[in-house]
Amino acid sequence: MIKYILKRIILVLPVLLGISLLIFTMLYFTPGDPTRVMLPADADPIQRDVLRHELGLDQPFWVRYGNYIKNIVTKADLGTSYLTRQSVSIELFQKFPYSVKLALWSAIVATILGIIAGIISAVRQYSIYDNVTTLLGLVAYSMPNFWLGMLLIIFFSIRLRWFPSSGVTSWMGWILPSLTIGVSNMARIMRMTRSSMLEVMRQDYITTARAKGLGEIVVILRHAFGNAFIPIVTTIGLTFGGTMGGAIVTERVFSIPGIGKLMVDSIDQRNYPMVQGAVLLTAAWFSLVNLAIDIVYAFIDPRIKAQYMRKKNRIIAAREASK
Repeated sequence: MIKYILKRIILVLPVLLGISLLIFTMLYFTPGDPTRVMLPADADPIQRDVLRHELGLDQPFWVRYGNYIKNIVTKADLGTSYLTRQSVSIELFQKFPYSVKLALWSAIVATILGIIAGIISAVRQYSIYDNVTTLLGLVAYSMPNFWLGMLLIIFFSIRLRWFPSSGVTSWMGWILPSLTIGVSNMARIMRMTRSSMLEVMRQDYITTARAKGLGEIVVILRHAFGNAFIPIVTTIGLTFGGTMGGAIVTERVFSIPGIGKLMVDSIDQRNYPMVQGAVLLTAAWFSLVNLAIDIVYAFIDPRIKAQYMRKKNRIIAAREASK
């Protein structure tokens, strides 16, 4: 088991390295001069050249990329913001808790609603409820987040005045953004729960459990859902990790000072170090969530345990035979 976990941890490193190279290359060839943002419009060309030299913009591509990776590894330094002249790492980690909180609440909403709807839809297959739930799930999954967010603002904030339209100064400010992201993710979890439950409920041990006289709720929740939960965990984890990327537009709509809003503002301002740092931090978050899924998967899936136990037993047997 430890070998499996270490293997997954090692596989995260080349992924992050490849993402950093990709985003650095894209921004390197993006047209535009950062000195026009950092200096006044009437600045002297010599001042611009001096600033380019200070920022290392006059160095070759591989030298700049090597220094970028070196600073990340040795100093946890993602560069300096072109606008504020502050460390990108500090600014990102100031905004990061807002995005994590939004992702967490959205994942909770999506998980609870998606699992409940998926179980009921699978138990009542081909019923009116199943058809309506599938249709609503497809609609929810197809709706863009910014459009759904604006509809929620118009209805619940402007007309009913139940929730604030922007900002997260209180707990009520998190409800509409969490619903905006959670509804689309709920549809994905609902579909996976339904398909997994339908596959499990056709198995012989479900028929045996019912033949023993167990209650339908016990059969569904303990025997059916317990065995169908393994692929659902993967969907929940991917949804939780992907929420950081999907929250970019939602944070802008609801004026949440998170990574997404900061990334959009930095793109508009051509603040390339901030964009690089935000993308890399989002990718690291997604990779760590996937790593956590793999580790949880190893503990709840008996097939992975059996696979590594067989390998361990073969190694022990080979050592005994060699003696």
